[in-house]
Amino acid sequence: MAKDEIKKLLDNSKRVLQQDYDHFEKTIKDDLATFKKKTLDKI
Repeated sequence: MAKDEIKKLLDNSKRVLQQDYDHFEKTIKDDLATFKKKTLDKI
């Protein structure tokens, strides 16, 4: 493989990982907000 191909694959992998991380982070924050709301509603 040429250096350009490797660099392109690496950049693509970084982008995908960043998107996955952002989605994971959003999901955790939403779950936490939901948990807090449910907990406060029970009190």
